Amino acid sequence: MFQKIINEKNAEKSALDHQINICIAAGCGSVNSNAVKQALEETVRNKGLEKSCKVKGVGCQGLCSRGPLLTLYSKDKAPVIYQKITVNEVPKIVANLGKPPIKKYTCPGDLPFFTRQQKIVLENSGVIDPEDIRDYIAAGGYQSLNNVIESMHPEDVVKEVFISGLRGRGGGGYPTGLKWSTVTKVQGKGPKYVICNADEGDPGAFMDRSILESDPHRVLEGMLIAGYAIGSNKGYVYIRGEYPLAIKFLNKAIEQARLHNILGHGVLGSTFDFDIEIRIGAGAFVCGEETALIASIEGKRGQPRPRPPYPAEHGLWGRPTLINNVETYANVPNIIRNGGDWFAGIGTPNSKGTKVFALAGNVKNSGVVEVPMGISLREIIMEIGGGVENGEKCKAVQTGGPSGGCIPEALFDTRVDYESLKALGSIMGSGGMVVMDNRVSMVEIARFFMEFCMSESCGKCIPCRVGTAHIYRLLNKFMNGEATAADLKRLEDLCKVVKDNSLCGLGQAAPNPVLSTLRFFREDYLALIKEPETETASVD
Repeated sequence: MFQKIINEKNAEKSALDHQINICIAAGCGSVNSNAVKQALEETVRNKGLEKSCKVKGVGCQGLCSRGPLLTLYSKDKAPVIYQKITVNEVPKIVANLGKPPIKKYTCPGDLPFFTRQQKIVLENSGVIDPEDIRDYIAAGGYQSLNNVIESMHPEDVVKEVFISGLRGRGGGGYPTGLKWSTVTKVQGKGPKYVICNADEGDPGAFMDRSILESDPHRVLEGMLIAGYAIGSNKGYVYIRGEYPLAIKFLNKAIEQARLHNILGHGVLGSTFDFDIEIRIGAGAFVCGEETALIASIEGKRGQPRPRPPYPAEHGLWGRPTLINNVETYANVPNIIRNGGDWFAGIGTPNSKGTKVFALAGNVKNSGVVEVPMGISLREIIMEIGGGVENGEKCKAVQTGGPSGGCIPEALFDTRVDYESLKALGSIMGSGGMVVMDNRVSMVEIARFFMEFCMSESCGKCIPCRVGTAHIYRLLNKFMNGEATAADLKRLEDLCKVVKDNSLCGLGQAAPNPVLSTLRFFREDYLALIKEPETETASVD
């Protein structure tokens, strides 16, 4: 089946003189890329070019700040990227086919944004049609699954993931192979489950959404391989309702996979059964925490529970359950295809492979990038991101969302890996990076993230429910010019109490933006204190 589809796709491609790939993911979609796509199709049709020129909707091409982006492929010529294209430019672009590029609309293909990336997870993003399983198969998709089923014992699959050194990309960085191995070893009758955590809720984070909108079959293939490895026949994708396009593409991908005998009974003609369903969340940030997520799938209120027992032993409906996030599963097909040693050769000794980041905030080239672990923050922000826009000086970057911290520009030579970011009081998180220039008040930033954590607290434990509200109240005193030196001490003490005593990761990490800004940007707080000279005064 695979070879027939590959041959058909290659024949289609060779018959074309031109192919225009236009992004239909949410980023470019928000600036009317669908209207541009429709105009391209109509213009090509009206000119009688349907047989020689194909207009193809694709996923994210990365550089969201210059969307809508389209890439023109012409036979025997280098691809050309056009940026910020509107419906008005469409007739000129179609009329220019076969001629030198229109410089006015061209986005240089040699920008560091494109040349400094190393794409594993995003290798198909912006290239294949996310709504066409045949495109994914023609790009080598589902070959890893086929190889696993035909020639690998489940233990060998787990071993390969173990060798790769892949760590969970959802934020915690737990070794993926160890998690898979733990679930595999749990004995007893009854089903095991595979869950994909697609409840991406960090402000400034849109990596998982981009992956699902660009290459949904890659995530399904990773889950299928996981199911085979741990002995599961059922998977769930838990995704927030705010991602309608990703849900639409996922539903279509699942339907197509079932039609091609890739999901369901007897996967690819084997004795392995596996199916996947979608569960749509209501957009509660706490449901990104795995025990809260499990409760939500079970139809209960999405609240965390104490661990142990861990989901690997006592998960969905009390059964052994494997939970990884979107990007983690998306790495698996490549690890199987190229081997664990290949993946382990990328990155740093303790942080293997690549990481997908969402660059946002006051950065010139905002969008989605994939870089090897170990690259510096400066390279990501100042080279790939192009630095701060409008000629302002860069002040800081927030990594890891509301659970992360703010890192000053002076430390941008820090290598990006799990341990280095933790040493600075931040975390990798799921991969959001919000860049801030020197006009930004770091107290205001801390208040923004604390308001988010306060609003998103599920309320189950007092340190998080009450503590985040009090921290927010204190930050308001600073912003209103009402804070004293004693309030600064109270703020630090309260952050430590919430961090040390909250039940789950949301509460434990909520003070991070405050603590990191107090550590690196204390002058911003002191400037707002009524009596800065008394900062060291004792607290009553």
